[in-house]
Formats: sequence, structure tokens, C-alpha cells
Amino acid sequence: MTVDTACTEDTAHTETHVAKVTELLLLKEEVARGPSAEAQHARGKLTVRERLELLFDRGTFREIEGLRRHRATGFGLEDRRPFTDGVVTGWGRVHGREVFAYAHDFGIFGGSLGEAHAAKIHKLMDLAESAGAPLVSLNDGAGARIQEGVTALAGYGGIFRRNVRASGVIPQISIVLGPCAGGAAYSPALTDFVFMVRGIAQMYVTGPDVVRAVTGEEITHEGLGGADVHAAVSGVATVVCDNEHECFEEVRYLLSLLPSNNRELPPGAATADPPDRRNDVLLDLVPAQPNQSYDMRAVIGEIVDDGDFFELHERWATNIICAFARLGGEVAGIIANQPASQAGVLDIHASEKAARFVQTCDAFSIPLVTLVDVPGFLPGTGQEHDGIIRHGAKLLYAYCNATVPRVQVILRKAYGGAYIVMDSRSIGCDLSFAWPTNEIAVMGAEGAANIVFRREIAAAPDPEAARAQRIKEYRQELMHPYYAAERGLVDDVIDPADTRAILIDALATLRAKHAALPSRKHGNPPA
Repeated sequence: MTVDTACTEDTAHTETHVAKVTELLLLKEEVARGPSAEAQHARGKLTVRERLELLFDRGTFREIEGLRRHRATGFGLEDRRPFTDGVVTGWGRVHGREVFAYAHDFGIFGGSLGEAHAAKIHKLMDLAESAGAPLVSLNDGAGARIQEGVTALAGYGGIFRRNVRASGVIPQISIVLGPCAGGAAYSPALTDFVFMVRGIAQMYVTGPDVVRAVTGEEITHEGLGGADVHAAVSGVATVVCDNEHECFEEVRYLLSLLPSNNRELPPGAATADPPDRRNDVLLDLVPAQPNQSYDMRAVIGEIVDDGDFFELHERWATNIICAFARLGGEVAGIIANQPASQAGVLDIHASEKAARFVQTCDAFSIPLVTLVDVPGFLPGTGQEHDGIIRHGAKLLYAYCNATVPRVQVILRKAYGGAYIVMDSRSIGCDLSFAWPTNEIAVMGAEGAANIVFRREIAAAPDPEAARAQRIKEYRQELMHPYYAAERGLVDDVIDPADTRAILIDALATLRAKHAALPSRKHGNPPA
């Protein structure tokens, strides 16, 4: 009897493959299982895998380098070599579009960054940039891995360099879901948007222990760098959410408004909101008297599609509003003075907030709509000594440098240098419209009359009557709603009820706008 050796070898070969594949699947199950979820849940946090499931469309996440382990020795590291090395990297889809992400796993070395950990992030960042897809980082780590010394610090340097290289090329979003201390805080600061979850997220360069040792000041982690501090005081946090589920919903919504990279336009979306819908309610929302307050958010909600807009830095520099919205299904960036906060005056923080937003929109081909109701720059020694000149110049520089379509609407007052800075025709806005209630002037009529007619008023038998008369004359001569239109500084004076329709038409007309900047390495914006 002869034995078919070839058949026997094939069978053995197949059995070997089956065994190897089975071994691989078991290994990947172990990697995906990761550390125990109990400890993370006890901290009030989701696990890294649960977070990625919330970020991506179901079943689309593809992990890479899940089997990577560190090769460091000393301090017992050689005996602890878990898979992933404390960071999960990969890509998936959000609303059907490719997005790359890396997520710290606090259950492995506290999510601290070592050589292998950093190398995985570097690889993913390079892939995201070359693929032209957004990058999302889920930050929940203890900073540099002390046992690996300078190699961990070098790993952070590689991340920072890639953040800067990708800036303005692909959208970069940081989500802070735990401690983010020391060098770890600087990568989020270099990205376009920072989300924080209240109660579990903290960011600071030096922690409470160091603060106590150096200054003697007693402060908690939350008091030093919690989400509310960065939302309302420092301005580091773009959006703050009450829980992780809400946070990931907001991140997914923001991604739906952004292009994948700087070579694409923002994604359009169908809307049932008629583009020619009249805004008659605006006549009731905005008082005709320039010194009466109102909420600009209500105006924005009336103008944009379905009343829906995504506000950034909602609790910081509240005297100006920066938001993404859709007009006729197309994404626009909206900058608006907020009369309900400090009368909508421009100050240092408002200038910085708006300048950053203008730059972000310009980088990603998002047209700008500027709603103006500004009494001027905030006066005072505090503002002057803290640098309102250079900070205000940041907003001026950002607008002048922007090449996207730019449309201005002047609702009521627009006084002095603040009028110029808020994307006036003189600094390059494409189209400027004004309501019949607009007042464009060097300053308010009261202040102007007090300066121009100071001696005449003082010498009058009845100074108050003379002042009132001169204020009335100044307003009639130089502040009537058609003064700027007569000089070509406003393209049209419009019925407020037509604002939505006119904006949609203007943005559609300018959609193919192309404007070239001078040949240069880069500009030198104010510090």
C-alpha cells in the first residue's frame, strides 16, 4: 500500500495555518479586551475601546500596531510589556468619511508616553496627513513615562512637530478625557479644537503639588486646570461637555461641518429650510435704539438653516460670538458682536478669539459672515497696558490675510477702529450690507459732539440744549444709514427681513472666489 505523502503534507500544512490563525484571533481578542474595565469605570470614565465606538460609525474602526510592545529595560519595565503600549491607533469613518484617531489607554502605564507609544502616534499622524483626513486625539494619560527618560520627551517633540506641520492642512481635534499635564498639554494647544469633559478632564503645565512647592498656593486639580477653568478663564477649551457621550456627539457634529483637508470645500447638506425665508422677526429681536441690549444668538438662530449653529468658546470672551452654521446647506463661519455681553465691545480676549476663528475658517475654505454691532474697543489702562494694540491687531491681521469669501452685515452701530477691524470694506470684505438702523462713525454722536463743539457748547447760555442740538446735527449729517452707502463703503442698505436670502445669494456668488497672496515664506502676525 502506498502513502500519498503530498496529501499528508497538505493536510498538515492546512492544520498549521488553522492553528496559527486561531492563535492570531485569540491574541487579537486579548488585545481588544485590554485591561480590566472596572478600574476605568470606577473613575467615572469609559474605556478606550468604548470611546472609539462612540467616535466612529459602527464597525468601521481599523486598528494598526495593536501588537506593538515597548523594548525598554530597567525599573522593572522588561517584565511588563503589554500590547498596544498604552495607546490605540487607527482609522474609521465618521458620517461615512475617513477620520484617523489615537487614544490613550489609562489602564496601561497610566496612558503615559514612551518610545513605542510615541512611535505609534507619529506613524498615525503621518498617515492622516498623507491621506488628507482629520486627526482626532483622545487624551487620557499621565504624561511622559518617567522610566524611559529622555526618549519619552523626544516622543512628545515628534508629536508637536507633526501638529505644526499638519496645521491648516487637516483638521486636528483634541479630546481631553483625563489628566493632561506638562508636555502632554501642548499638543492639544497646537490643534484646531479642544474638547473637555467636565469632572474628569484637567490640563496644566505644572500640577498642584508643584504650584504648592513653588508658590505656597493651595489649589485642587479642578481649580487649577479643570474644564470649567479652561472654558471660562483661560480660553483653552473650545467646547466643554457634561459627559463623554455628549462630547463624542459634539465632536462628530463638528466633523460633519469641516472639510477633510485644505484642498476640499466643506461638505454641503440638503436642507428643507427655504433659502428665501423672510426674517421678519428680526425687527422685534433687534431694538432700533443703539444703546439697548439684545442677544445676538437669537439673530444668528433666525438667519441660519433650521436655527442650528455650533458655537466655539461659548463661555470665554462672551462679548463676541464665533460659530459654524449652514446657510442654504453650505457651511459658513459666523463672527458676531454680542450686545448682551459688555455691549459687544472688542477687548483683548474677544480679539484673540475671533482672530483664531478667522484663521481656522480661512485655512479650511470656510466663508466668513461678520455681523457687526460694535461700540468700539474697550477703554481703560488695564486693556492698554495688557496690549490691546497688538491683540486687536491680531484680528485685523487675520481678516486682511483671509482669502475666503467674506460678507459683512452691519446691524446697528459700528464705531471707530472696531468698525474697521470687523471686516469692513476697507480691509477687504467682498460684500458689505447694512440695515437701515446702521450707524457707522468715528464714535457715537454724543462723544463726537462733545469734542467737535466743545468750546461752542461751553460758551452757550444753555450748554445742555446746545449739546443736544449739536448731537442731533452730527447724527443727521454723518451718521444717517445711507452715508456709507453713498461713498461706496456699503454695497447696499437692506431690509432686515431679507438678511438670510441676501447672505445665501452672496455666498453662492462668491463660492468660486480665488484670491492669491503675495509670494512669501509666511507673514509675521502680531504676537
